[in-house]
Order: sequence, then C-alpha cells, then structure tokens
Amino acid sequence: MHLGNRMFVVGANASGKSNFLDTFRFMRDIVKPGGGLQQAVIDRGGLKKIRCLNARDPSHVGLEFEFTDGSPESVFTYILEMTQEPRGNRGTLVKREYAAINGVVLCDRPEKDDEQDPQRLTQTYLEQISANKKFRPIADTFKETVYLHLVPQLLKYSDTLYAAAPKSDDPFGRTFLDNIAKTSEGVRNKRLKKIEAAIACAVPQFHSLKLDPDVTGKPHLTATYKHWRPTGAHQSEDQFSDGTLRLIGLFWSLLDGQSLLLLEEPELSLHSAVIRELPGIIARLAKKRQVIISTHSPDMLSDQGIGGEEVIALSPKDDGTEVSAGVDIAGVREMLENGFSAAEAILPHTSPKNTSTLSQLSFDV
Repeated sequence: MHLGNRMFVVGANASGKSNFLDTFRFMRDIVKPGGGLQQAVIDRGGLKKIRCLNARDPSHVGLEFEFTDGSPESVFTYILEMTQEPRGNRGTLVKREYAAINGVVLCDRPEKDDEQDPQRLTQTYLEQISANKKFRPIADTFKETVYLHLVPQLLKYSDTLYAAAPKSDDPFGRTFLDNIAKTSEGVRNKRLKKIEAAIACAVPQFHSLKLDPDVTGKPHLTATYKHWRPTGAHQSEDQFSDGTLRLIGLFWSLLDGQSLLLLEEPELSLHSAVIRELPGIIARLAKKRQVIISTHSPDMLSDQGIGGEEVIALSPKDDGTEVSAGVDIAGVREMLENGFSAAEAILPHTSPKNTSTLSQLSFDV
C-alpha cells in the first residue's frame, strides 16, 4: 500500500491501529543507538506477542518496506523476516533480510557465512554500521522516526509517578520539556511564539508561552492567562489543562524536524471544534515530512480536504486484519465524489457490528 505524506489510520478498538504505528517504531528500535533486533523484540514481550493473534505454529513475522524520495533512481526495498530459535534461549533469528535499490540486490540473507555461523542471524545487517553502508539511507530513515502520544499526567507528575529516569526518547511526555530545552534558544523561541499564537486561538484567555528553568535548573513551561488583573495569572505546565498540553506537544512535534512522525489519537482531550482544524494544521506545518495519524474521531475526518487515498481502514477478520485504502472500499469513491466526507464515507465500514446491543446489556452490581 502506498503511504502519502499525510495518512489517517482508522478502525475499531483492537483492530491494529497501534500495531500499525508500532511497525515503524519497531524498525526505529532496531537501528537506534543502544537498540538492535533482540532488544526491540524483548521490549515487546517476545516474538509471540509481535506475531499476528491468529497466527498458526510454526510462524514467523515478516515486514516489507519500499522508500523513495520522489526520484525514480532511488527506490529502496527492505524486507525483514524473523523467526524464533527452535531450542535453547528461544531468541529471535533473522529468517530473511533483503535490501535492494532499483532492483539491484544489496543484501540477501541468509548468506554462506550465516550458515556457517548461525549466531550471525541474531542481528540484522541494518543495525550494523559495518554492514549497512550500501543501504544506510534505510537505517537513517527509520532512526529518525518520531512517535508521539503525550500523556499529560506523565508530564505534570513525572517526579511523583516514577522514580527511575525516563528513556531519552520517551514518547509519552516525561522528557518533553528536556527536549524543548535542548533546542537552540533562537529556534526554541521562534517555535514557542508560533505555538503561543495557535494555542491562543483554541484556549480562552491564553496569552503567552515561555520555557523557564526553576532554581534547580529543571525546565518548565509557563503561560499567562488574561483576566481582570492587569498582569493576568501565571501557570506552569502542572496547572495546564490536558488539552492544552496535548496541543503544545502536537504543535512542537510538527515543527520539530522533517522525519516520519507517528501520531496516536491526537484528538484526545480536545474540543470538537479544535479537532476539525487538526488535519489542515498538520498539512500546513508538516509540508516536508510524512505524518501517519491513528484516530477514532469523526470530527478529524470531517475535513473535506481529506481524500480517500489518505485513509487506511483496518477490518479484523478470522485470519487477521484486512488493510484497505479508504478509496478502495466499495462505494466510498462515489460518496466522496458526491461531497461526503471521509468520516461519512469510510468510518461506517470500520464500526464494530454489535455496538447497537450495548444499551441492552445489564450489569449486575
């Protein structure tokens, strides 16, 4: 399936939206410093928890990607298939690793050396600098991938909720302020000014946004809210609403970099009027990067600028989840051409079948 610059992933609960995004996170975890295939699998509970819920034994997990920067002379293909050791530590082995550019094979494993030393198959070539030189653009693409699912409570109360230091690439907000502080002052202030203007449109009385360190040097977001006092009222991030924090995180991530950005349900905690504006904001702020968004929100998909080819619909079946481009679902193209939104044309095809019986259920307390 071709993925454009802006894609929306829709489907019922537990249909695989988070897993779809995690495919790219998994590849990033393989190639990031301190990562690797074994650690990426361990972090997800082993290969048995990565494979399809409906998989049969024996089974393996396979991923296939194709990359291009828009020019026909640079089309990279990468395939990774994994299986489990039949005995011993039951670790993960590379069943196949293939890389090519414009059909010219750069890597095709297992190789002769792998057969003579099976331990080599515990690592991908992709994660090894000495082995991935010819197809390093693939590794670099995955390495720069950004995933955001900012949890406001983790940002507000990280010191009290957790004793252990967070990972430097924590996607849930614990290192968000540190990452802002590490950005050069000029770039940081320019971005915060843009975010301040956007937030002021969505949050009543919001006036200014700054990053200030406390007496220990720890960075904090501070804002001024206008009211009857001439100087207004000042708040730090632990007093911000959940929606305000999620908007700040969303806008910062869109302005920060040009790599693949994965957004999981960015509509959470936001007013429907704000949600309806997000697709256009994403398109404007992320002109030079690819963004994949998972969502349940009809408000998000009510934007008439969203084409059917920008929506990926997930439908669970007995033997796995069926993945379809929204425009390829029967009747959708005609509905979109007749003025229906993606929410009206596509979301009904991903709704659970038995929701109408929910109101008939009785719960004994």
